[in-house]
Amino acid sequence: MDRFWLKNYPPGVPADIDPSVYPSVVALIEESFAKYRDAKAYVCMGKALTFGEIDELSRALGAWLQGRGLRRGARVAIMMPNVLQYPVAVAAVLRAGFIAVNVNPLYTARELEHQLKDSGAEAVIVLENFASTLQQAIAGPTPVEHVVVASLGDLLGFPKGLIVNFVVRRVQKMIPAWSLPGNVAFNDVIAAGRSLTLDRPDLGPDDVAVLQYTGGTTGIAKGATLLHHTIVANLLASEAWMQPGLKRKHLTGQFNIVCALPLYHVFAFVTCGLLGMRTGALNILIPNPRDMKGTVKELSKYRINIFPGVNTLFNGLLNQPDFAGLDFSGLAISNGGGMAVQEAVAKKWLAVTGCPIVEGYGLSETSAGVTCNPTDSLEYTGSIGLPLPNVEIRILDDQGHDVKLGEPGEIAIRGPQVMRDYWQQPEETAKVMTPDGFFKSGDIGEMDARGYIKIVDRKKDMISVSGFKVFPTEIEAVVANHPGVLECAAVGVPDANSGEAVMLFVVKRDPGLTKEALAAYCAKEFTGYKRPKYIEFRDELPKSNVGKILRRELRDGALKKAA
Repeated sequence: MDRFWLKNYPPGVPADIDPSVYPSVVALIEESFAKYRDAKAYVCMGKALTFGEIDELSRALGAWLQGRGLRRGARVAIMMPNVLQYPVAVAAVLRAGFIAVNVNPLYTARELEHQLKDSGAEAVIVLENFASTLQQAIAGPTPVEHVVVASLGDLLGFPKGLIVNFVVRRVQKMIPAWSLPGNVAFNDVIAAGRSLTLDRPDLGPDDVAVLQYTGGTTGIAKGATLLHHTIVANLLASEAWMQPGLKRKHLTGQFNIVCALPLYHVFAFVTCGLLGMRTGALNILIPNPRDMKGTVKELSKYRINIFPGVNTLFNGLLNQPDFAGLDFSGLAISNGGGMAVQEAVAKKWLAVTGCPIVEGYGLSETSAGVTCNPTDSLEYTGSIGLPLPNVEIRILDDQGHDVKLGEPGEIAIRGPQVMRDYWQQPEETAKVMTPDGFFKSGDIGEMDARGYIKIVDRKKDMISVSGFKVFPTEIEAVVANHPGVLECAAVGVPDANSGEAVMLFVVKRDPGLTKEALAAYCAKEFTGYKRPKYIEFRDELPKSNVGKILRRELRDGALKKAA
């Protein structure tokens, strides 16, 4: 197809990259282990692991897993927040020839049971904080046969590790009681694995690397099957795309990446974890980014160079009084994704940090990012940017035909970054793939004459008021500009007269803000059918663990209340 947007690429960024230079993700990360061996790779709670230490620890863990009888292609679930054991576990699983199954550690037992059964996971590596959930999930029949239980202090060294474990278990009482017969402690596994030899499978580009589960907020979660070459393609394209931003700050030597987004989510998994390993960066792991005050305190120890985040994270940090005092002199790239970045937040971020948020777009099904604004952009654009190297994008109507430039339609994506399929769900796969290999995202967007794309909304979130389309992101972006509003979300609720009406949920910044004042503001800003018919104030809004506001939960709650 005519990729007319290529003429608007930043200088030096290639139209295509060749993922075949690495036969697998393993080949890529093992090159980094050798190249950056003595450099720090990950730091958490003040303790750092070098690339060489990740190499040795993952080799031991991988050998131990092979020693349990797991065969090539076995699925291994990893259920941890951003702690040092996570990158060790991912490298171990991939190097042993297994498939990594990223698991949200805050899943309920029901959600976890589904994912373990659906993926066929034979082993689970879990932080003890979430072991009680695993106990409930595998109480019935599941394929899980091996459980490795990690503790927060395992890799923090002596005596810090002992102190941290004591505080977590005895003082803060953060570990619910659990019983998993036959489980093995993480450090015992490492010790046993050091005396074993890792069998090196001959992995190829079409071998499965990761099952990345998605769709949990819109239905039953499905596993996006990510092959080794899909992840390599995404990594290399992302690496090429970030170069203009790095050059703008004239950064030399190792740079630091803030990893506050959870590594089990595809955005952080690729953009922080694997891309950081690829480029020899130091990943600053934040286990609990919801603790905004603690996050700011941790970041105060470092010179920040790359900061991936979502709108709610950026907004939350900006509202911390000490955040503006951090060292932003080396901040080269602030990469926004996961949800729409609101203009009000982007403007404040630029004012505080001096670095514009460059918004991008990606999905679990595309191994993370497939579009992004140029990383040397000087300001917020309100778009998700241009397609990345190798990526083809079409904007389709409901009949699957291309719409005209500037008109809204469903974003469809083709390229080596796109998943093979939904794991063992051919019917679900067929629903989202076109005959010529484009993945239909379910997101509504518009492409302009330069090739820049703007997200209008999720197809399923769109509100129809008397036949007029209302996009929640537009409502939210405008309402977020009100000085009395901290956060907001708009959903559609049934209405006898108009079919649907707009309902607005708001967290106040100004305690004195009233519904009447906000309604008057909306009346000035929106035409009649877009104005919220209902306004409800909340102390907080429900969010996913990435910080994405869960509109469906708000909508379902409103429907139950009405019933």
